[in-house]
Amino acid sequence: MKNSRAALITLGVVLFFGVFFLIPVGDVLTQAFLDENGKFSIDYIWAVFSNPIYLEGLWNAFALGVVSTVITFLVALPLALASYRWAFPGKKWLSILVLAPLVLPPFVGAVGVRQILGVEGALNALLIDLGMMSAAQPFDWLGEWKFLGVVMMNALHLYPILYINILAALGNLDPAMEQAAQNLGASPWKRFKRITLPLCMPGIFAGAAIVFIWAFTELGVPLVFDYNRVAPVQIFDGIMELGNNPIPYALVAIMLTISLVVFSFSKLLLGRNKLTNATKPKGSVTEKKLDGLKGWGVSFGFLAVFSIACIPHFGVLFLSVSTDWYGTILPESLTLAHYGEGLSHPLVVGSIKNSLLYASGATLLDVVLGVGIAWVVVRSKLWGRSILDALMMLPLAVPGLVLAFGYLSLSESGGIFSFLVGPNGNPAILLIVAYGVRRLPFVVRAAVSGLEQSNVQLEEAALTVGASPARAFWRIGLPLIGSSLIAGAILAFAFAMLEVSDSLILAQQAEHYPVTKAIYALLSTLGDGHEIASALGVWAMIFLGVAIAGAFVLVGRRGGNLFRF
Repeated sequence: MKNSRAALITLGVVLFFGVFFLIPVGDVLTQAFLDENGKFSIDYIWAVFSNPIYLEGLWNAFALGVVSTVITFLVALPLALASYRWAFPGKKWLSILVLAPLVLPPFVGAVGVRQILGVEGALNALLIDLGMMSAAQPFDWLGEWKFLGVVMMNALHLYPILYINILAALGNLDPAMEQAAQNLGASPWKRFKRITLPLCMPGIFAGAAIVFIWAFTELGVPLVFDYNRVAPVQIFDGIMELGNNPIPYALVAIMLTISLVVFSFSKLLLGRNKLTNATKPKGSVTEKKLDGLKGWGVSFGFLAVFSIACIPHFGVLFLSVSTDWYGTILPESLTLAHYGEGLSHPLVVGSIKNSLLYASGATLLDVVLGVGIAWVVVRSKLWGRSILDALMMLPLAVPGLVLAFGYLSLSESGGIFSFLVGPNGNPAILLIVAYGVRRLPFVVRAAVSGLEQSNVQLEEAALTVGASPARAFWRIGLPLIGSSLIAGAILAFAFAMLEVSDSLILAQQAEHYPVTKAIYALLSTLGDGHEIASALGVWAMIFLGVAIAGAFVLVGRRGGNLFRF
């Protein structure tokens, strides 16, 4: 690619990114650090740290991020090591099953867990039947342990992301290094501590930073669990007072700063790790076959993780088909009526149409931008293309809550984004742009991965026989990266369909609700609102499961690249 054409693409991408990413983030910081006279001030930040309620909310959010990340790591690392080193019964299917939590957003799964752990939930009913609890004094699990409930939901949903990153990092190790240490008499534990773990740090840091930021800024699960003493919920509750209350901006600015510090710290530690500059593997690792009890023991471990991780799935599924699930271990009777009611409910039908529109527009935007960015990064010689690649990953480091808050502020009457809001307050274009910016990294990584593994000589041959650069790209380049690009687009579309922060904050009117906002609204509806919300959650689970499976089928063994950042 000529540098002039690459420079033009880069300029367009940077302008888009600057307007729709940097400006919203900058607006949040401006509102937090400027007083009513427009002068720099830290009064609002100080007010947050001086208020014990806000301070508690920040501390709880930070603790959720740290504890969720630690538990996620403790689950993901053994699974990744076992999958990398050993062959055991059912490995192929068990390695797929442990990814099951990805098909259910934690916001939806929390609905099922609340039904199980509530005062009249399935767990208490089981303990009462076993004589381990008095029916007159049932225990309120979520009332007493809301923090641990949110941690559990975060860990069960996010461990596959860290698992995939660690497994991919292990796949890049050179087996000769471990074999050399073994030949020198190093024990398995010493080889793991001195060789394997340091070389896996890129995958661990990358995955752990994303897990922390996700858990630290999680909004949906605390809302469902009524855990109000946490910063994201306090920000959400302050939306209606934006005009005369600067505290939500200060909270968002503090959360943004903490997220960026964690992300930068992980990169700094990675940069100091000289072992990560080791050469790529020259051979392939030989899996050790585990027979008998050892093999079945590992299989049982994978199956146990899968079973525990699917508790929210089963809760949502049973609730969606129940007519009366109150104080019993299982629903007393089953029905499929809620699925029919859901598909005829005006809020549900409208939300599905809206989400399809928003997610489709965002995916199209991501594909156009992602292909251009990948082409500049991989095919051009433009100076600074690596900086462009890193810049496109920033949406992963900035919480969705921050971007949503920035968009909300700028789209109010008189704001520079007010033109993105249509008649009657329709946020369609606003949500398309917001979803697109949030999910752009998936498409960029997929397109970059495809281009790096495609044969550039085929495109060069087309140019030598007279094909224009555009024709060479359309007839040669695009088909070569087709499967990777489609996989990235599928993931971007699926996660946009079930986006939580942007949906809850930017969609204010019922006729414009996307799916996740409709589920949240149904949870506060009397009657069978919970059951209809769960039925909608099951549809979302099926949709996301098919999308993720399709993406992995398309890219085959390179599927892990879609989650490596």
